[in-house]
This record gives sequence, C-alpha cells and structure tokens, in this order.
Amino acid sequence: MRSTRAIARAGVSLAATLPLLAGALALGIPAAHAADAPSRDTLAGTRPAWATAKADKGATSDSSKVSARVYLAGRNAAGLTAYAKAVSDPRSASYGKYLTAAQVQRRFGASPAQVAAVKAWLKSAGLEVTGVTAHYVTVTGDVAAAEKAFSTQLHNYAKGTRTYRAPAKAASAPESLNGAVLTVTGLDNAPHTATHDDTLPAPEAVFRNSGPFSTYFGSNTAATLPTAYGVQIPYAVEGYTGKQLRAAYGAGSWTGKKVRVAITDAYASPYIAGDAATYAAKHGDAAYRSGQFKQVLPKNYTHTEDCGAAGWYGEETLDVEAVHAVAPGADITYVGSTSCNDDDLLDALSKVVDNHLADIVSNSWGGTEATQTPALAAAYDQVFKLGAVQGIGYYFSSGDDGDEVANTGKKQVDSPANSAWVTAVGGTSLAVGKNDKYLWETGWGTQKATLAADGKSWTNFPGTFNSGAGGGTSATVAEPFYQRAVVPKSLATANSAAGNRVVPDIAAIADPNTGFKVGQTQTFPDGSLQYSEYRIGGTSLAAPVIAAVQALAQEARGGTPIGFANPAIYAKCLSEAYHDVTDHPTGSDLAVARVDFVNGFDAAEGLTTSVRSLGKDSSLSAVRGYDDVTGVGSPKSGYIESYRRR
Repeated sequence: MRSTRAIARAGVSLAATLPLLAGALALGIPAAHAADAPSRDTLAGTRPAWATAKADKGATSDSSKVSARVYLAGRNAAGLTAYAKAVSDPRSASYGKYLTAAQVQRRFGASPAQVAAVKAWLKSAGLEVTGVTAHYVTVTGDVAAAEKAFSTQLHNYAKGTRTYRAPAKAASAPESLNGAVLTVTGLDNAPHTATHDDTLPAPEAVFRNSGPFSTYFGSNTAATLPTAYGVQIPYAVEGYTGKQLRAAYGAGSWTGKKVRVAITDAYASPYIAGDAATYAAKHGDAAYRSGQFKQVLPKNYTHTEDCGAAGWYGEETLDVEAVHAVAPGADITYVGSTSCNDDDLLDALSKVVDNHLADIVSNSWGGTEATQTPALAAAYDQVFKLGAVQGIGYYFSSGDDGDEVANTGKKQVDSPANSAWVTAVGGTSLAVGKNDKYLWETGWGTQKATLAADGKSWTNFPGTFNSGAGGGTSATVAEPFYQRAVVPKSLATANSAAGNRVVPDIAAIADPNTGFKVGQTQTFPDGSLQYSEYRIGGTSLAAPVIAAVQALAQEARGGTPIGFANPAIYAKCLSEAYHDVTDHPTGSDLAVARVDFVNGFDAAEGLTTSVRSLGKDSSLSAVRGYDDVTGVGSPKSGYIESYRRR
C-alpha cells in the first residue's frame, strides 16, 4: 500500500538538464563555478523546472518572508563516499569495519569552523539563524536578504492553477566557504505549508475485504465463475500471516533476536501499540517483550491536510506488524516524521543515523524520480552514506505503479529507491500452498477485468493494468559498481550509453491479491473506533518483509550488522540464496478471482466481482536472472544461511 499519501511528499520538478551524475553533486562536492560569478559555487538543482520564463509573474516582494535550510557538505564528502563503498563491499579489506556515530561526525561531519563560517555568511546577508543540527543550518528572513545570501532573484511563477515563489537562477554560496554548503531548500515555497499547531486526525474510514477467500493459495476454487486462461481459478487469499511468510522466505528457527529494525513514515498512529499487540495475539506471533517496540516522535506535526495524515496510520501499522510477523525477536523502533515533506523525512532518516537507533531501516514511502531535484537527491545520499559507514542499511519500496506511465505519462522509477546507496525492494505475487509450502512467485503486475452482467464472462478480459511493482532504469543516477556484470546491459543503458542505476535490487510479497493480513483501529460508519482486519499489499509490504529477513540474516551472522547490503546481495545473484522469480512460473498465465464490497465495508451497496491476472507489470517483465520487477529475486532459506558464520 504505497498510495498517494506517500507520493504527495513535497519536492519540485527535476529539470532534464540537471542530471545527477556520479560526479561532483553525487559526491556531495559543490558544482563547478558559475561562469557569471567566479567567486561563488553554484548549488545545482535549486531552481525548480517549473520556474520558467513563460511562467514568470514578476519579482517577489522584498519584504516577503523566507524560511530555508542550508545543508552542510561536511569535512570530506569524497572520502565519505569512498569509505561507504569500501565498508560495504565484501571484496574490500575494509568490509564491515564500521565507525561509531561519534567517529563519523569527527571524520566526515561538518567542523565547528565550517558551521561558524556558514552562519557568519548567512547573518552577514541579513538572515536570522534559527537552528543548527549536524546536517543543516535553518534561517529565516525577508526575500531581499535571501537574494543577497544566495545571489539569485526570487520571482513568482505560475504552477498549475497556483502561484509560487522560486529562484530565477540556481542559488550559490561564496567560494570562500570552501565547499561547506551541500545545497539549500526552502527558497521555493511549493507546496503551501500548513500551520504548526495542527493535530493528528482520527483514523480513516474502515476498509474490509469481502469473501469468498482461499485460506492458502488455491484452496478455494471459484467454480461458479467463468474460467480464465482456460481453467477455473481460485479465490484470492484472505491474507497471509507471519507463519506463511516465514516459511516462504526460509526463516527457519531464526527470529531476529537482538537485532534492531527502524521504520520511518510520516506521523504516527495513536493506536499502534494496542493494534500490534492484538494482531500478534490473534495470529500466533510472539507477544511483544517489554521495550521491544518503541516510538521516536516529533513534538509537533505539520501539513496534516496536504499529506493526508490519517492515511499514514495504516502505513505504520503494516510496517510494524509485518516486521514483527517475520522477525518476531527483533526490536522495532518507529521514527515518525513531522510531515510527508522531504526535509521532514530527511530529519527522520537522520535521527536513525545520528543516534544509531537501528542497523536496518524500512521505508515504505517515496515519489517519482521526476519530482526529486538533484539537490534533494544529494541530501538524501549524504544520509544514506553516513548510515553505510556505521553499518546501517536503508530499504525502500520501489513503488506500486509499475513503470509509472499509467500514473504520470512518463516511464520512470521512484525515489529515494533510485538512490545508489539504498536497497530498492520490488514486489511479487506469492503463492503459499497447503502446510505453508512455497509454491511459486511471479513479478507483481495486475490486470483487472470485471464480471459481465450475465455472470458468464469477464468484460474485456484480461482487462487493463491495475497496479504493479515499480522498477526500471533511472534517468539521473549513474550505474553503481555492484550492478555491473549482473544487470543486463539492455536495462543499464536504456537511458544512457554510459549506464544507469536499475531498480529494484531484491523483492518480496507485494500483490494485494496475494497479500498480508493486518489489524488496525479504524473509523466505522457509526463513528466508533474499532479494531478490524483486512488484506493489504504493495511494495509497502515488501520493504518491511525484506527488512525483517535482513534481521534474520544478521542474527545468523552472529549479530554483526550487514550494513548497506547491495554489494552482498548482488554477489549472490543466480545462487541458491534466491527464488529466481519469473512471470510464468507454472508455464501458463495465472489469475485469481476477487469479490469486493462496493462501499469498502459491507454488502449494503452490493458486491463487485473481478478477475486479477498476475505477472503483467506494465512494460516491465520478470525473467530469468536479474530483472526490473524483482531484482535478483526473493530470498529463500539459502539467503539467510549464506550470512551464517560457521
């Protein structure tokens, strides 16, 4: 379930003329000097693509207020990148030689002298410094002061039906700062921000699945419905539980004991502790130990209406319950973001690094690559690399709209899953049979057709693309070293002869038609709040499942952190560590029947019946070997055992 609430996080359009290459910006080094201002370093990507001459509505009033973040590049950005690679590569002599948070700050963090110089520059321009963290300096002031500090004009621009402020050219910082500034955000004010005294709303309206169901894949055949692909098809499962998922992915006796997993999302469900405990008790998962589940939450929440705050409750619930179901012994820390905006999500990610809250971080949110600027990409990558050198791995869902063409009209991947410094998790349709036996997986991609009025056929079978795992080739991120010689050249060079990052890296259950059952407090039609259960999916399920499997693997490793896992993940490609997922695992097309309440709650307004064809993900295909739907495949028992120290 990676819905519009996650995709709505703030971010400005990415100009095609500002690719994120494996050069200066990707390393956190300031871009080349602007030709018209040799004494300043240009902060590339700080002018949004929508700030065009055609959309220009004139200069912003000098007295208008600006709030901005100036991100710090640190002492040695190139050295951070090099060490993050070395400590994560099994072939390196530095593999696994992680640093503590204090060591990272001393070696790569911004020095007191750099912070002082940045503050002095900002103050000299007339801006007020309102806060300083290990990662950025926040400032406020009027437009005139911001223009002076960043050597750019701020204009008003039409964007859709609204008008927003933005720089007329890329911002810059004085060359005398010697590269202390990574980037700046906040010079543009799109989208509109909410007030800081917002409170969290009640849970969203209840959602329930209608039967009939299968208890395991194929257990209940839809004998009274039309055939599909020449056979009677089964009803969708009611929702797999942890026992079935643990069996499918080879958990064995591992539980993730003494391993710490963090989850980041926006906001926080006020009912999560009770819901998680109730769910575990109902489905045979281990009861939570005292202190096993913790929350790290901000004092205030913002943008609650813009972000659809209540919708994020289900996201947190899914993530927490999925991690505990697959890794019942792992400690879980939920880190809530103030809002769904990039700056706030970066704060949540940074809390994990700065306090080393966990070794494994699950993140079920993101947006399209086109909405992420190179400046924001650099800020995210800096956090991911700071995590890598400490032995912290970040796992991101790859998206739920396939190649994104149906959603945006443009073939693209999602971010931050496109970062070369995270593990992007793709999705599958999973068949678990009787006695929890793993049967097969396809790449998650669904076509939907509804039952004809006479009940004798499916209308326009197999129907149209409905949803599927995100994947494909990045247009902005260079090919990382660990993908070379593994990812097919045709995928790597789809957007550039030099090669680009391909998503995802690994995969797990995501298809909501073969999904996971969750339990959550929801708002019922009579206004009451009640615990209820439903089946759910999306790569928002796949990400916490893989994070939980990593917890099992870390336990098998003796507790030593795996850290940034991609080099190790790709080193095992085509081995017994993975189910090599393809779209036709049985040799023929596959489908399930599904019955849903029209109103999403009960049969008062009727039922709708559909057939969901599996393994049909937009233009993406799951094939033998690496592919852009499932990456190297899904884990099986050999994966966890491959980390075991003998």
